[in-house]
Amino acid sequence: MKFIWLVAVSTVAFASSSFAQPATQPPTSNLEKLQTFQSTGTVEPRQIPQEGRRADAIRKNLAKITMPAGFKIDLYALVPDARHMAVGPNAGVVFVGTRKNNVYVVTDRDKDRVADEVKQFAPSVEFKIPNGVCFSRDGMLYVVEQNRVLQFPAAEFFYEGPDVAAGIVAKQGELIPPAEESFNHTARVCRVGPDNKLYIALGQPFNVPPKEKMELYRQVGIGGIIRMDQDGKNREVYATGIRNSVGIEFNPADKSLWFTDNQVDGMGDDQPPGELNRAVQIGQNFGFPYYGGGTVRTVEYKDDQVPAGS
Repeated sequence: MKFIWLVAVSTVAFASSSFAQPATQPPTSNLEKLQTFQSTGTVEPRQIPQEGRRADAIRKNLAKITMPAGFKIDLYALVPDARHMAVGPNAGVVFVGTRKNNVYVVTDRDKDRVADEVKQFAPSVEFKIPNGVCFSRDGMLYVVEQNRVLQFPAAEFFYEGPDVAAGIVAKQGELIPPAEESFNHTARVCRVGPDNKLYIALGQPFNVPPKEKMELYRQVGIGGIIRMDQDGKNREVYATGIRNSVGIEFNPADKSLWFTDNQVDGMGDDQPPGELNRAVQIGQNFGFPYYGGGTVRTVEYKDDQVPAGS
């Protein structure tokens, strides 16, 4: 792990300078302070009002939806810019990622299936597109940003305040090459697999990428899914040929990985189709950019040889 666990120990002071410890530089950033369980002095998390005109308008629209027998739809929580969600395995608290710069935490304290409180999570951390949120089975929360991966080992228990124990899985600029950062298709998604590895989908930023980018993308896993140990070690490219997946999940029965793929724009009405794909082993290629979706070839790659097994 790249964060530091502190253990309380008794100490004895010695007069002799031979026992003096070398001076260490104090933490300078909030994230460094959180890694050593130091207070950052950040103000309390901002709370999001749960009633008002917006809530009333949503409930009015929901009342127009016809549900199957035995089902009911209602407003659970107002969360600004909500995207992906992760439910804590211990306390059932919901963590919500966004494409902005906030992660939110939703609490239903009285368990009546209506949120009692929505507020910022870890406001002392400066996030950038913290879309991907996922939990390990032992309660580690992972937040995957545009170009960084953070771990919060006790998120369900520290979320009430501004400071949350944190660790770095992938440093800023190490998830993808900084030169490949983009505002497009960089809202990551993640899951911890049955092998206890962290899986991350890395969308590529183009509608259809230029050919000179392809070798770099194959090496890094851009336009694919990567996996690594939960401490960031042993990273490898798990699947390629993916334009931009915004949803991945494991089948608990056979442990296969299912994922969405949002396909090429501007190819005409009703084509190409979006995809829901299933990966059963490392190294599979799912056809992009040679195919725009399904069996529809892209104009840019229509004369290129499709990789074997796509």
